[in-house]
Amino acid sequence: MKLNLITVLIFLLSLSSFSNKNKKESSPNFIIILVDDQGWNGTSVQMMDNEINSKSDFYQTPNIEKLAKKGIRFSSAYASAPVCAPSRYSIQFGQTPARLKMIRVGMNTSHINHSTDFTIPKQLKSINPDYVTAHFGKWGMGSSPSVLGYDESDGATGNKDGVFTQKPQGVQWENTINEDPKKMFSITKNAIEFIDRQTKSNNPFFLQLSHYAVHSNVLMREKTLKKYKNTPKGKYQKHTGFAAMTEDLDDSLGLLFDKIEELGIEENTYIIYTSDNGSVPVMPPKRFYKESFNYPLSRGKWDATEGGIRVPFIVTGPGIEKNVESKSVISFSDILPTIIDLAGKKIKNDKFLDGGSLKNVLKNHKKTKVNRNTDGLFFHVPYENGIALKRAHSAVILENFKLMKFYDNGQLMLFDLDKDLSEKNDLSSFDINKALELELLLDNYLKQVGAPKWKPGIHWRNKPIKLINSFH
Repeated sequence: MKLNLITVLIFLLSLSSFSNKNKKESSPNFIIILVDDQGWNGTSVQMMDNEINSKSDFYQTPNIEKLAKKGIRFSSAYASAPVCAPSRYSIQFGQTPARLKMIRVGMNTSHINHSTDFTIPKQLKSINPDYVTAHFGKWGMGSSPSVLGYDESDGATGNKDGVFTQKPQGVQWENTINEDPKKMFSITKNAIEFIDRQTKSNNPFFLQLSHYAVHSNVLMREKTLKKYKNTPKGKYQKHTGFAAMTEDLDDSLGLLFDKIEELGIEENTYIIYTSDNGSVPVMPPKRFYKESFNYPLSRGKWDATEGGIRVPFIVTGPGIEKNVESKSVISFSDILPTIIDLAGKKIKNDKFLDGGSLKNVLKNHKKTKVNRNTDGLFFHVPYENGIALKRAHSAVILENFKLMKFYDNGQLMLFDLDKDLSEKNDLSSFDINKALELELLLDNYLKQVGAPKWKPGIHWRNKPIKLINSFH
């Protein structure tokens, strides 16, 4: 009888262990690392196999290189906007800034339902209530992380929390020594402690690290600045302090990657590394310049040109191919449906979502088709910006073609991105049919989602959007 009881107890314990193991494997961990203002070529990872200038000719990021070797590099990945806040919203909600009607920094967001169930944290908790979620670093959105479903966070933080001097602007680009530049090591420490706690408690987790770096002000450790003062500058990238800040950020990420490896959770953890928009075109920024830091991409932050929206994007995790490039054209709207799909749930009634799951692409990089409700990726910048193009505009990318439309005079510009990354050759007068086809696609989408519509004098700041009352 005693033997039977022991046998039953052993059996029950093994069942419990098996159940916990299955639960852990079916509920993977997710980490999003969102860098601020890092260009497509802002690391030493070559994002595109056949384009040497898709990596930095000055900055060194060995830890991000190691990450890239463990997963997929998306060479045609796009932030949802050329500025931070709209892109950050797009990640959390799986929608374009046009649909969200959130198109610029400093905009009133009272029209957005921040309490919706369709955020990454809330959707993961609906799949498995044991998920624990956290956001550390720059929030840069309306409301607060807790409203969107985050259990832990630094609160509703913004650029100033990471050291940012609005005026005089020149101060932003002066080299400033700091042993915890842009709080990067503090943020990483918080992340490591969070991961350690959840792993020991056997809880699946979702973590977003939103670094203040490499947004200005330019802060760096003394030893790193000294290294770059003695390192030959690149042809296109020359700012020693910015290079040092970039490597300091990479060092902090190395601590995180080491912890993940130490805890033995690599095989059950997906990591997404990207930037909220492209880099500023020159430092300090100005409207007119000869060559962008983002070369071969044109221009930079603030514009829906390639330099403003094409960003580094790396994904690692269980079952993902290693050290390969994917040519799939993707955007931030795809992140939410991808995470939910990888966690084991297909989102239903998703007509309000703009993104599609990348799961099939992650498992086979040769597949490039991403199923979305609407063909094309849409970028909406319906306001004037004094240090950028200074013209309200929108853009659509469909396969290898990109159309830009300007609202002051209706001008269209068409580019074949496979042949012209620098957007130098406007094809709109040579391929009128393609230009008109993409214009119709763009116009129809903006009307469908009721996107904010530019008019002279509209700035989209402070006032509730319903009072401005200008929509496509």
